[in-house]
Formats: sequence, C-alpha cells, structure tokens
Amino acid sequence: MEKIWDEMYAAAKAVLKERKISDYMTCGEVSAAVCSKSGKIYTGVCVDTCSGLGVCAERNAIFNMITNGETEIDKVLCILPDGSNGAPCGACREMMVQLMAGHYHDVEIMLDYATGRTVRLGDITPEWWIQ
Repeated sequence: MEKIWDEMYAAAKAVLKERKISDYMTCGEVSAAVCSKSGKIYTGVCVDTCSGLGVCAERNAIFNMITNGETEIDKVLCILPDGSNGAPCGACREMMVQLMAGHYHDVEIMLDYATGRTVRLGDITPEWWIQ
C-alpha cells in the first residue's frame, strides 16, 4: 500500500472526534481525508443537524481543498464511527463528478484500510449523467 494512504489515515484519524456542538448539531462521527493531485492532504468531519442541512466528511474535506485553491482530487479516505472505511455516499460522488467532470473516473477511494482495498470512482459511479 502506498505511504500516502497511511498519511491520509493518520490525518483523518486526528480529526475524528464525535462531539455535540449544540442541542441541534453534532459533528465528528465520521472523518475524511482527501489527497489532491498536488499531493496535499485536506481533512473534514461530518456535521449533522436536526434540520438535515448537515454535510458529509468527504464533502467537508473537498470544501477545505477548494478553499485552499485546489480543484483536483487524487484519493479519498473516510473513517466511519465503527473505525471501518467505506465508499462515499451518492451526494459526495455527485460532487466529485461535478467538480472533476470528464476526469473523475480515476479518483481512488479507500474501501478497507486494513486490507488496502481500493476502488476507482468511475467503477462505483458508472454511466453518471456527466461523462
């Protein structure tokens, strides 16, 4: 497994911290790290609200990347509440497709850090409305 995955895992693990922000908002149950094409790692946590206006950890990490002037994703890793990893939800996939229209297919996603199992965004997001 590439060393960058270890760095991404450590970065995501460092921000994984479930906490209550208010009576209406929690965050940190899920964390994510995105590695841009430049090799820089950006992190984010989920933010959950009682009104449904929250955001996933992956999108939060992508927003962090965009805020810092980058727009191309190379790799994505998230850590779920039970410590496992998983694929991004449909909203996160849609955002990556729209961000990188025409060249999102090769974004690599860590499905299982323990075994090093990865998948490409194009393989789990086939025939999307943006090619």
